[in-house]
Amino acid sequence: MKHWLLLLLLCVFSFSANSQFSRYRVTFKHKGAGTHQLSNPSAFLSERAIQRRVRYNIAIDSTDLPVPAAFIQQIQSINGVTVLNQSKWLNAVTIQASDADAIQQILSLTFVLSVDGIAARSNVGRNKIEDVVFDLPQTVARQQKHLSDYFNYGANSFAEIALHNGQFLHNIGLRGQQMQIAMLDGGFRNYHTLPAFDSMNKYNRVLSTWDFVDRNNSVSEDHQHGMQCLSTIAANIPGQFVGKAPEASFHLFRTEDVSSEFPIEEFNWVCGAERADSIGADIISSSLGYGYDWSSPVPDYPYSDLNGDITMAARGADMAAAKGMLVFNSAGNSGNDPWKMISTPADGDSVVAVGAVNNNRQVGSFSSYGPSADGRIKPDVASVGVAAMIQNTGGSVGASNGTSYACPNMAGLATCLWQGFPEVNNMRIVRALKESADRYTNPDDRTGYGIPDLKIAFSTLLKEFAATSVTAGNCSATLNWKTKEAAGMKYIIERRFVGENNFTTVLTDILAEANPQLHTVQKSATISLEGATSNDVEFRVIQVIDTAQASYSTVILDTLSASTFSCPTYSKFTVQVTGQPTRINAGSIVVRIEAPEEKSNLNMSIISASGQIVYTSRNMNVARGLSSRTLAATIPTAGIYWLVFYEGKKVLSRTSFLHL
Repeated sequence: MKHWLLLLLLCVFSFSANSQFSRYRVTFKHKGAGTHQLSNPSAFLSERAIQRRVRYNIAIDSTDLPVPAAFIQQIQSINGVTVLNQSKWLNAVTIQASDADAIQQILSLTFVLSVDGIAARSNVGRNKIEDVVFDLPQTVARQQKHLSDYFNYGANSFAEIALHNGQFLHNIGLRGQQMQIAMLDGGFRNYHTLPAFDSMNKYNRVLSTWDFVDRNNSVSEDHQHGMQCLSTIAANIPGQFVGKAPEASFHLFRTEDVSSEFPIEEFNWVCGAERADSIGADIISSSLGYGYDWSSPVPDYPYSDLNGDITMAARGADMAAAKGMLVFNSAGNSGNDPWKMISTPADGDSVVAVGAVNNNRQVGSFSSYGPSADGRIKPDVASVGVAAMIQNTGGSVGASNGTSYACPNMAGLATCLWQGFPEVNNMRIVRALKESADRYTNPDDRTGYGIPDLKIAFSTLLKEFAATSVTAGNCSATLNWKTKEAAGMKYIIERRFVGENNFTTVLTDILAEANPQLHTVQKSATISLEGATSNDVEFRVIQVIDTAQASYSTVILDTLSASTFSCPTYSKFTVQVTGQPTRINAGSIVVRIEAPEEKSNLNMSIISASGQIVYTSRNMNVARGLSSRTLAATIPTAGIYWLVFYEGKKVLSRTSFLHL
């Protein structure tokens, strides 16, 4: 592509000096006394958008208020003026006008701050998308399902997701359900009919569409680039091509006019981000970029402007993040160009800029370089953008190069991760991705913090989520813990008394519930402290999150200490028969055993007063401390009997009891 990370710029031009413009940005001084009030946010924000703000403690403020309708009506009433799009975050509208008098009338309005040229009179006929798309060998793509995986990915698709351990999220039920992703792009051609989107269309997962260029709700007849990016997330062709969040829902917004390159497209981008926020989307995935190579007469951004604070797109992207959304943007494809550097809004402070690598972790030479102009690490992370799998317009599955595809690949996986931890905000998810990446301690200017590992990111968030407690007394300890689990997981409890060097596993049979979806649970276990060597003990609660032999993974949820218990000590092996054993109740003999140490392979006999053996049990194991067991003995005659324990030929204990 020419720079399908379409590099835009905040340019301010006076009408008198640039009369060749026909489209303008009108910026207002304030929002005045509009009809909307902050006390009634449901009039301008969806319930989902409001709940996002409540969940993450984000205030509803004046930037949420729409541009006053009265401002728009007065501008629209001027002869020869058409209002195109409006931005509440920029407090501005774009207009179409060819009459200088109309512009002067707008400038005379008391609430207007400025009128700036933002696009020329006509398009220049440039196609900025030059991605090379090629077919994948079908004999390679159609391989069998990997054992234990929920999806049948096929070899190439599996290689992409396995680079990030993303299949782990799918296997525990995190596939994008109930999450909403807004795609900002240049068109989504034929997404209604292509095979990658069968599931998405069948279950009506496209929730809304809007074309900010042509100002209608149809985006399927425009450019294919957005459709290809969408396929990296939404595809579901078993055995061949499965996307990174195939059960997510989508908002498809066309903000880009691929035949031109003017700042009006950057304004459209901000409008798309605003709509994503207001409608309640969780994530923005944008494979667009702006900053240089503007069409004449618009000057390019200098690199010094790409500091996250200057361009319209960066300001809009950071505002979207401030409203609680995760914002992903492609880093740019300028690595082999004289420019080399990232584009905007990838420079945004809170934007996750994504660079491109192949399945073998090698950086694509075209992937743009960082850092941002103010020295921040950029790109932030990297994903597959070299020979990335995409849906072709003709119906086949192909591959293409570009950070355009690395971006939605990463956005889809982050969607699944956030689905599992909705209680944490967007910036914690971003930090978890960086912390899990392979260059976290040594970032560079090509992949930033590197290639995230989603299993590591999940483990980090799970440990932060977990809450544990322990109470001890009566020679036992009860552990309680809150965590998240899915079917197939289990828990291990380890114990260490003070003075011992190593932990000892004391419980391994606590299994997760059968629910295949990740969910929150409360668990407990009571551990005997019989035979304690001190009054202080530590426990480790370990969650096994992946039990497959090839990928076995555990998370130590917490280490707990207890010191308020007291256990009796036992100096010798003693046995006592409890209860009142009777002839007519078989199995009524209960034996209480005190052992100073663990014993194995003991034999036990019940012997009558005359010396007859009436019952025998062999190869008994006895735990250290206090234990009891019920004997399945039937003794037909009343009288005095002896209960004898042997260790080899040695008598450990000889106890008499009366059998009635």
